[in-house]
Amino acid sequence: MSVAALEGGFRDGPIDAAHAFRAVMNAMARPGQIQSVAGVRPPAPLSVAAGVVVLTLCDPDTPIYLTPSYDTPAVRDWITFHTGAPLAAPGQAAFALGPWDELPIGEFSIGTPEYPDRSATLIVEMPKLANEGCVLTGPGIKDETFLGLPDPSAFQTNALIFPLGLDFLFTCGDRLAGLPRSTKVS
Repeated sequence: MSVAALEGGFRDGPIDAAHAFRAVMNAMARPGQIQSVAGVRPPAPLSVAAGVVVLTLCDPDTPIYLTPSYDTPAVRDWITFHTGAPLAAPGQAAFALGPWDELPIGEFSIGTPEYPDRSATLIVEMPKLANEGCVLTGPGIKDETFLGLPDPSAFQTNALIFPLGLDFLFTCGDRLAGLPRSTKVS
């Protein structure tokens, strides 16, 4: 493990983690609303927002899948040191991290009728995160909101199988937005 893996975590752990947790929860409770986060310096190619999400949600009991371009020694070591989260194949992962075009969407757990909460959350690194494009409606959205999504049909199909399905966090730079499986996309 390199010395760089030991750096870049939350500077003031309890305070930074509390702010990060609130931002991630607000993103999921208010789909499409973009949140700004700070407090970490993850290794490339991770964005600040993806690093914040990983440090906030991952732990030794939450296996994570890294896409090929994110499965680097620096990223693996950083995640292992700061969270203890084990690396896993898509079917065993609680979380997945990487760009949309590298995520094997059909291979992640969508939960079961008895345990819909046993599904995966995908942290999707985006080249741009903006409130434009697809129309979002559903719980947590007053009327409607907008979010640029990589493949609207995948999110429409995901919403059709609710309460099963995948949850998504989109990250870009120091910004993130959530899209829970209950959100309708058009």
